Amino acid sequence: MDKENLLNIENLYVEYSVNNSIIGKKHTIHAVNGVSLGIKKGEIVAIAGESGCGKSTLAKAILKLEPIKDGCIIFNSCKANNPKTFRQFAQIIFQNPYASLNPKMKILEILSEPLKINTDYKKEKIIEIVKEKIKLVGLDESCLEQYPHEFSGGQRQRIAIARALMLEPEFIVADEPVSALDVSIQAQIINLINELKIKYNITFLLITHDMGVIEYLADRVAIMYLGEIVEHGKTKDIFANPLHPYTKALINSVPSFQKGKNIQLLKGDLPSPADLPDGCKFHTRCPRVMKKCKTCAPEYFGINHTVKCFLYE
Repeated sequence: MDKENLLNIENLYVEYSVNNSIIGKKHTIHAVNGVSLGIKKGEIVAIAGESGCGKSTLAKAILKLEPIKDGCIIFNSCKANNPKTFRQFAQIIFQNPYASLNPKMKILEILSEPLKINTDYKKEKIIEIVKEKIKLVGLDESCLEQYPHEFSGGQRQRIAIARALMLEPEFIVADEPVSALDVSIQAQIINLINELKIKYNITFLLITHDMGVIEYLADRVAIMYLGEIVEHGKTKDIFANPLHPYTKALINSVPSFQKGKNIQLLKGDLPSPADLPDGCKFHTRCPRVMKKCKTCAPEYFGINHTVKCFLYE
């Protein structure tokens, strides 16, 4: 465990038991399988991978929204280790800003709620803080008397970010924060997150499948496949020299307007987390699969730029 990290995740497992109505039996969903990761104060660390790889489940486990089967999550913060102050330490920005905002509440009520629940501030102080945060995310305080449906997607996401900032958290999970937005609005939200990181030294865990967003925004990136981190390092190193075949496939699948360049697609479908492959979890789709990949699980190779693949043993 690195004591300099704001967050240390050690050998984390998250599983679900699900009833299968077709065969009449329970089966286990192996959502997160032995993840270890450290995040330093003021960093933006991205978790990347396809839908169903376990990245959102990992985020929810960190925020104590999902129970863990094994392993530990350690925060080097007094606020985080106190159940009463944990929500002041850690917040989340959800993927869909419209679904995460109560449509029956005005923006003033939505943004005031965290302060009413977690502080003993008087009404005047609460309104003062709400006005400060709404301006911080680039909106006018006149919007406080309106309802969520009166705003565009980008404005709603700014409101959601303002809500996450109300208690001045040290750590924020941004779960696909721009995937539901138009491209032009995505750029505004990405720049806003970067400004918050620089100005307030907020630590972000960015959950996304968008490699373009990661390349621009993240300091480090962990590539996740079937609940495991298969490659991890500084963003510039990962994009300049991707090592794992899965990482290469993700980067190569990014659409390009360069004439004559074809998008390289991953072959096959993501296996079910209820029936994990033996050996290397990626061997069923890997273009460079070897015989031992089908029966043996690789260890991590490297120090600062690590990869879980037999090609580098």
